[in-house]
Amino acid sequence: MAFSKIKYQIKKRLFNNHFSNLESSVIEINNIEELKKIFGWKNDPILNDPILKEFDYLEDVNERRIRDAESIGVVMANSNPHVALEIGTSTGHTTALMANNAPQATIHTMNIPPEEILSGEGGKYTTIALEREKIGIYFRERNMKNIVQILCNSAKWEPNIGNIDVAFIDGSHDTDFVYNDTVKILSSMKPGSFILWHDFNPELTKKYNWIHTVCAGVEKLYANGKLNGRIYHIRDSWVGIYRVN
Repeated sequence: MAFSKIKYQIKKRLFNNHFSNLESSVIEINNIEELKKIFGWKNDPILNDPILKEFDYLEDVNERRIRDAESIGVVMANSNPHVALEIGTSTGHTTALMANNAPQATIHTMNIPPEEILSGEGGKYTTIALEREKIGIYFRERNMKNIVQILCNSAKWEPNIGNIDVAFIDGSHDTDFVYNDTVKILSSMKPGSFILWHDFNPELTKKYNWIHTVCAGVEKLYANGKLNGRIYHIRDSWVGIYRVN
């Protein structure tokens, strides 16, 4: 049997049978240099946050934090966004990454109020219920000027920030949240804009429940005709990258 055929069969088994659309749509690439070639980009991302080199959890293996930051930073550094949206602020490290790589853009970052996480209004797979004063603390301490903070449940929010050029979805990882957040954002996007999902890696759907539910949400977007192009995934990252058609 040819090596390429063996490789294909192994890859096929890695996808959950429920993810047939992802199987045909996700392109696995080795690094950001390949992504830059695909889109004709020239700029490298600015990666100056020490947390990227820290290792706190098993999920950080294979320099996963760096691969994630590269995936997000290279899109921000090359797509010339004017308006960007992040759903899921947490302490604000990714917000700062987005702002540093696109200083001309306004970064709107949204986080669900902690009491709504505790009451279950944020779904099952929300990472952490930070105290209000700790949400976005990283970029606030650095007095970054191109960030607008929003405290709201994305399920209750309607886009009101104009055309969105880049969106990074990392709020509740429940399937319905991923689906509904994306549909809302698509209504405010033009062709050429980018959507990125965190905790997206089809090869890990059987290892981490929250990755399974995120991928299920993206699979549903394809099944319902909301997406129709490629998703690019850099090996060892947990970020899916989609350019709106």
